[in-house]
Amino acid sequence: MSNRLCFIGCFNKYDDADIVIFGAPFDGTASFRPGSRFAPQAMRVDSDGLETYSPYQNKDLTDFKICDTGDLLLPFGNTAAVLDAIRHRTQCIVDDGKRPVMLGGEHLVTLGAVRALAKAHDDLCILHFDAHADMRDEYLGEKLSHATVMRRVWDIVGDNRIFQLGIRSGERNEIAWGKDHVSTQFFDIDTLPDIINTLRGRPVYLSVDLDVIDPSEMPGTGTPEAGGISTARLIDYLQLLPNLNIAGADVVELSPPCDPNCISTMAACKVLREMLLAIG
Repeated sequence: MSNRLCFIGCFNKYDDADIVIFGAPFDGTASFRPGSRFAPQAMRVDSDGLETYSPYQNKDLTDFKICDTGDLLLPFGNTAAVLDAIRHRTQCIVDDGKRPVMLGGEHLVTLGAVRALAKAHDDLCILHFDAHADMRDEYLGEKLSHATVMRRVWDIVGDNRIFQLGIRSGERNEIAWGKDHVSTQFFDIDTLPDIINTLRGRPVYLSVDLDVIDPSEMPGTGTPEAGGISTARLIDYLQLLPNLNIAGADVVELSPPCDPNCISTMAACKVLREMLLAIG
């Protein structure tokens, strides 16, 4: 593990921490614009532009025991090995009685974390914010892709366990398949309160693909999709997370090279801060 930088306010020692952050700098299956491998470190650097205190929630990161352990050292050219490294790191955190929060990286990294958490929680459910359904069975002949990640997650958790919000893009066949197997809200996220009532008390893995935000506010992502929600709307709805049993979480698909003005990275940092405070 490398640990040159920490996300703002997350300086606790591992043994003392309740929440453990780690980076998964992988973008080996990016289908359009690569660069998300640089996201974890960029978020740590730009988080210095934020306060640890949130006026949205009247909470401070320093009120919680959060440790940022740095980035995993991931092999090049071996997607299966990358996912196994993520699974192993997540499993270690869970075995130590802590909650993992992963910074991607492309969305496929979610699969590694879910593989570990599904072993710890037989009834694990997935709360998935995204512009894309990610439900294809294969993409260009590959089963392991950021375009197939939620289908591979479904292979693990099965029907009626994946709840998608903000979806506005997908292949016809994958959208049709999803109607029989997952719960999807298209175009918006305003059914989240109803989903929370459904999931209350059950272990939940939260995955936030930042391209759920409109590219006018989040240009720095690998597959921008017009017609998304605002950053403010996402932050508003993240404040409902204390009503859920969040077993683990991730923030994925920030691509800093696609946004040299750092607008996207700063938005991602704020989303992460509010997520950490809400689940803390």
